[in-house]
Amino acid sequence: MSRGKRYNEEKKLNMKKVWAVIIAILVIIMFFVVIGNLLSDQGTQVKEKTFATAYYPVLEEGKWGVIDTKENVIIEPQYDEMIVVPDRTKPLFIVIANVDYQTGTFDSKAIDKNNQPVYTQYQKIEAIYNHDENNNLWYEENVLKVQKEGKYGLINLEGEELLPCEYDDIQPIEGVKKSLVTTKNGKKGLVDNTGTIIAENIYQEITGLTTQYEDGYIITAEDGKKGVIKSDKTIVLEPKYEEIQPVYGNQCYAVRENGTNKIVNEKQESFLEGRFSQVKEINGENITYQNDGKYGVMTLQGEEKIAPTYDDLSFAFSEYYIAKNGENYGVISLANETKLDFVYTYITYEKQADFIQAQTKNLETQLLDRNWEVKVTGVVSEMNTNKNYIKVREGENYQYYNFKLEPKSNTEILQGNTLFLSKKDGKYGYVDEDGQVIVNYLYDDATEQNNYGYVSVKKDGKWGALNQKGEVVVEPTYTLENNLMIDFIGKWHLAEDINANYYTK
Repeated sequence: MSRGKRYNEEKKLNMKKVWAVIIAILVIIMFFVVIGNLLSDQGTQVKEKTFATAYYPVLEEGKWGVIDTKENVIIEPQYDEMIVVPDRTKPLFIVIANVDYQTGTFDSKAIDKNNQPVYTQYQKIEAIYNHDENNNLWYEENVLKVQKEGKYGLINLEGEELLPCEYDDIQPIEGVKKSLVTTKNGKKGLVDNTGTIIAENIYQEITGLTTQYEDGYIITAEDGKKGVIKSDKTIVLEPKYEEIQPVYGNQCYAVRENGTNKIVNEKQESFLEGRFSQVKEINGENITYQNDGKYGVMTLQGEEKIAPTYDDLSFAFSEYYIAKNGENYGVISLANETKLDFVYTYITYEKQADFIQAQTKNLETQLLDRNWEVKVTGVVSEMNTNKNYIKVREGENYQYYNFKLEPKSNTEILQGNTLFLSKKDGKYGYVDEDGQVIVNYLYDDATEQNNYGYVSVKKDGKWGALNQKGEVVVEPTYTLENNLMIDFIGKWHLAEDINANYYTK
């Protein structure tokens, strides 16, 4: 009886057939590998990631609404005025109506994600916006200004009362976070964004000492004399001075008393009486001052470190100062050594990143470490202090660096992304974290993935968008030549005015 075809008569394997089976299996495996790679190249085999949900105002055909970052329309575009989103992470929106631009009057209310009014016990509800010297806008965190019976108070975004409606007005201190000036019976007071009263309503004026609320505030009494109050309610300088300059350091302040400029500390000790007209910075024992339009540095004890011969002077780090001489910038030390020659059109010290950024006369930007070594030459297009990296345009390409100015790949820097920008033969595409092509090299320009999973791509002069899988969500149809920043949330693109921070079609 036959024993089958697998064994010969001596019960040995039929090796020809075994090898045939093995080869067939290998061919099948290779077939599926090739198919898998092809699918990957077409953007169908990419890891998915859950991106954070946020909310943004949108403008469509002259009407305002709200979308989330999954491209869901939360509030249909139906309002005449821009909808304010006080906190991007929360579905609470401020709607403004009946605006009279001549008188500055308007109506406002809060609505939820179902377009239903909330906190209806108030006549008016407003987000409190502020801005810095570069006109970067923000809304005060977790606080809303409300009106009842003609008086103003504060609530948080959950509707809890922080400050009763008993004030004639409430306004932020420009450029200073968590600092709100209240007005009652013509007198000024101060509260923070939790409604905690820092100063009662007894002052003529209250302003920021610096842009950091921790440094304190300048208070002006009814007689016009000035003092300083801290955010913990401590009055560190009684209001007895004719002027207090907006500068602080080493628990010292620049004041004018009885017509004389001087430095006083929180122990009420005085220094450098009559030795300066203005103070720009206080760094430890060293004072950067101005006399007759020129800047120098001296100690609190009056020892001259840098003679007042420079057109500008700013502390960088350690013993080094960025100096301006005529139209050129350089770096000098307190020992009057020149560390960088005066050949630059500007120089800044990036404190958080701890490097020097200097622009040459041919418009090249150099990044130098603390040893004054040029580590990078290019144009800084992004500095991210959350993830500690900078993105630099070098020629026609971009390169990432950490804050040690070490080159890094985008996969190292942008960990957690699903798509990574790649360039080949002058065209852009996208790869995954392993370098596998997800989107073929089809585009003339493109961006890295944004915080919500979308990338922007440019072809034949027009911009479009792909989702986190590399799938086209909007074909390249937008010119966007006036946009300073290209960004998409699905079919919605960021508007030209990036400070307004809304999207449109």
